[in-house]
Amino acid sequence: MKTQLGDEFEAFLAHYDESAEIGLRVNTLKLTRAAFAERTPFKLAPVPWAPAGFLVDSSERPGKHPYHTAGLYYLQDPAAMAVTALLNPQPGERILDIAAAPGGKTTHIAAQMQNRGLLVANDLMAHRTQILAKNIERWGMQNTVVLNETPARLAAHFGAFFDRVLVDAPCSGEGMFRKEPATRNDWMPKLVESCALRQDTILAEAAPLVRPGGLLVYSTCTFASEEDEGSIARFLAAHPEFEIESPPRFPGFSPGRPDWLDESFQNPALKHLVRLWPHTAPGEGHFIAVLRKTGGEANPLREAQATPPENTAQRDFQQFCTQTLHWQPDEARLSQQGTYLYTLPAGCPDLRGLRVVHWGWWLGTTKKNRFEPSHALAMGLQPAQVKNTYHLVVGDAALAAYLRGEVLSSPGENGWVLLTVDGFSLGWGKRVNNRIKPHLPNWLRQF
Repeated sequence: MKTQLGDEFEAFLAHYDESAEIGLRVNTLKLTRAAFAERTPFKLAPVPWAPAGFLVDSSERPGKHPYHTAGLYYLQDPAAMAVTALLNPQPGERILDIAAAPGGKTTHIAAQMQNRGLLVANDLMAHRTQILAKNIERWGMQNTVVLNETPARLAAHFGAFFDRVLVDAPCSGEGMFRKEPATRNDWMPKLVESCALRQDTILAEAAPLVRPGGLLVYSTCTFASEEDEGSIARFLAAHPEFEIESPPRFPGFSPGRPDWLDESFQNPALKHLVRLWPHTAPGEGHFIAVLRKTGGEANPLREAQATPPENTAQRDFQQFCTQTLHWQPDEARLSQQGTYLYTLPAGCPDLRGLRVVHWGWWLGTTKKNRFEPSHALAMGLQPAQVKNTYHLVVGDAALAAYLRGEVLSSPGENGWVLLTVDGFSLGWGKRVNNRIKPHLPNWLRQF
């Protein structure tokens, strides 16, 4: 880095003596940036490339606030927010996040899609898809399929189907040295070499998934040119159907560095790639490439047919809706998979043969003679869509008790109740004999 950065190296090195910056991105599926700014308890500063993004003072603990539990924001490195800004997802499109866990970029994409279109969030590691699914639930996403697949199997199943494909590649993580000091001990030159080989494979397998005219966006959180400009140069040499796009330039964006590569790969167009450096821009640093597919043929897959719920499941779910909600799902998209009920995203193709974690918006689980709503349903609904609500406010002892999983006293009719915080959905409870038993998932409880 000293050789490559030259006069900038001292400023780059000095940032490691400072505290890591906290990034917060507002969930615009639930409220506007302005509405959040009016009610937030945190001191905020804007992120240039993310209208819904803020920097938070390092002394704050936003991950412990009830608004975080309510999915009003996601804690994400400000530099990572630039990736979705350049992916530029649009409502109604078909988008694939090929290495999506833990879900930072996935939730950002979903907010910009406004629950319209199809978002496929995939991760190769099964345990990471569980973390991804939890963040999707908390975010209130309704148009998202969660898969646990290899890129090669995705390419074989979907073909050139997606308008935009994001490859947030596994990398040597040099941009994590300040936030996660343990990564410094893991770093070695061979790690960079092995990551570059893996990235070449993932990019090659992702290429067939992009429709003609679509975008392939590649990103890493490393500074290693072998994994950044080098990965793109090698990919373009093998895939002439792609070309580099020149994306918008925001304050803090630096150009790619083709001069750091061997002479055989010094393509001048690599300057249009984007580098974010921690000493010149908010966040820990990132690399982003935006590529346009100019050739090939699209693969127009037919929309999947929903699997209608079994008679008893349909009866119990309908009873739940009648007793609890002012809302009904689109029956044509209501699908039963095992004991789970979903609404399939519009335009979702047949997923049979793939390892599916969630087939769409998970509504709940069918059990013996009853339907139990999911946390995903609570977070995807507006309080006005639920007949019985119990309103809590920040600082209220009852809110703290609910978050700890304690029973609340509450006169009223027996049945499911949506608990809210300051008017935003927080989770389910079930009232029996004037007492509400919390149904907040254990992973969200604050003991």
